Amino acid sequence: MIRGPTSMAIACRRPDGELAVHSEMLGGVYTGWARRIPFIRGVVVLWETLALGMRALFFSSNVALGQEDKKVSGGAMWSTVVIALVLVAGIFFAGPVFLTSWLEDHIDSASLVVTIEGVIRLVMLIGYIGAIGLMPDIKRVFAYHGAEHKAIHALEAGDQLEPAAVQRYSTAHMRCGTSFLLTVMVVAIVVFVAVGAPDLWLRVLSRVLLLPVIASISYEIIRFTGRNEKSAIVRWLMKPNLALQSLTTRQPDDRQVEVAIRALNEVLAAEAVQPSRSAP
Repeated sequence: MIRGPTSMAIACRRPDGELAVHSEMLGGVYTGWARRIPFIRGVVVLWETLALGMRALFFSSNVALGQEDKKVSGGAMWSTVVIALVLVAGIFFAGPVFLTSWLEDHIDSASLVVTIEGVIRLVMLIGYIGAIGLMPDIKRVFAYHGAEHKAIHALEAGDQLEPAAVQRYSTAHMRCGTSFLLTVMVVAIVVFVAVGAPDLWLRVLSRVLLLPVIASISYEIIRFTGRNEKSAIVRWLMKPNLALQSLTTRQPDDRQVEVAIRALNEVLAAEAVQPSRSAP
C-alpha cells in the first residue's frame, strides 16, 4: 500500500499471478485541517494508518479468495480498528504496569520503576515483532514492506521505477512506521517518568489516556528527522530505528518489487506527479 498526499493505492497479486489494484482519492480526516496542525496531526496519522492498513488487509484477503469486488462494511472495518487499539493499549501499555507494580515494595525510586516498566514495554514490542517475523506468511508481508521502501527510495533519488533499479536501494527508510513505533516506546518512558507512579488504577488509566499525546510527540519527532535525514547527528540518533526495521522488512524478489512499483505509480498518476520513468 502506498499513501500519497490526497490518494492511496493498494496492489497485490491474484492467485493467477496477475496484479489486482485498488486506488482512491482521500478526503475528510485524511486530508483535512487537523492533519496540518502540529501535535494534533500525530493522532490523525495514527488513526488513518490503522484504518488504511485494515482496508488494505481486507482488500488483499479478498483478492486471495477471489472476491476482490466484495465490499467491506464500515462497521466491520471500524470495529476491527477499535479492537486493535484496545489490544495495543491493554497489552503494551497497561500490561507492563501490572508486571512492575510489585517493584514499588523493593525500589524506592518511582522514576526507576517507571523506567523499568518502559524497558519491559520495549522488549515486549521487539519480542512480538521478532516472533511474528518467524511465520512464513508474515515473512512474505515483510518482504513486501521492504519492496515499498525500495520503491520510495528510488523515487526520491529520481531513479527509474523498474525492478532492476529499485532493487539497488535499502529496505530501511527513515520515515517508516516501524521507526514510529520505537519512537513511541522511547517517548512513553519520558512522559510516564514525568507523570510518576500514582496509585495503580490511576497509573493504568494514564498509560491509556496519554497514548494520543505520546503518538503526537513521536510523530513530530519522526517528521523532523525525515526532513533532516541528511544531518549526521539525526542519522546517528535514528540508527536504532533503522536497525529495528531489520525485523519488519525482508529482501523482496523482483515480482514483489513489481507490486510495490505498481502501487506507487497508481499514486503518482492520481497526484499528477511524473516519475523519472514509469515501470511497464
